[in-house]
Amino acid sequence: MHTSTGIDPAPAPAFAVRGSSHYDIILTLMCVVIVISNIGATKGVVLGPFFGDFSIVTDGGFFLFPLAYILGDVISEVYGFKAARRAIFTGFAVAALAAASFAVIIALPGFDDDYGQAKQAALELALGPVWQIVLASLLGFLAGQTLNSWVLVRMKEKFRERALIGRLMASTGVGEFADTLIFCAIAAPVIGITDAGGFINYVIFGFVYKTLIEFLFVPVTAVVIKAIKKREPSYGAAVPAGTPEG
Repeated sequence: MHTSTGIDPAPAPAFAVRGSSHYDIILTLMCVVIVISNIGATKGVVLGPFFGDFSIVTDGGFFLFPLAYILGDVISEVYGFKAARRAIFTGFAVAALAAASFAVIIALPGFDDDYGQAKQAALELALGPVWQIVLASLLGFLAGQTLNSWVLVRMKEKFRERALIGRLMASTGVGEFADTLIFCAIAAPVIGITDAGGFINYVIFGFVYKTLIEFLFVPVTAVVIKAIKKREPSYGAAVPAGTPEG
């Protein structure tokens, strides 16, 4: 179809339908990563010292959480913004269920011998603060992953199948900054970070580390995205023949 200027309008960006086993598997992995990361985040971690007395302050979920964003990138690029938003809400519904379950487990009466009381105290100490971590993760990931997905999809509308690596990196920077700032502001007191210096350290390391990890895995993420696109019949039918990816 031609416009009044005689130029064909650009085709809409292609996305696969989410009713496939690939989407289900990625969504399940994202939910598991979120729940495990929330539990790990209740532990404060100190790495170092480096360069004299300098140490890095973070939490026990730092090494796993970037995988949630990588999976979010895959969903956003292949299935679109609505599918990514559904994945975000599903992930946090599962995280909220986990936090509620931990609260019930802690509240249930246990054995009153020394061993039973020791286990009860350990559960309360380790899993008691999880609901606050879930709240921090909910607000941070909701804002950050939504921005990440929105930027990625909007850039795809402009570049179509081109510049995939650039789109992944740009969306990651925006999303991770919002996520890290919000999460750290709520989670810091829970894991024992109470001074300004420790908080700044926590935010900077969290943002730099998670962004760097995602940047390092961008080539792998791009390969995974291309592989899934080829295996999604609904995506292949939507991409015009000969459209380059990169």
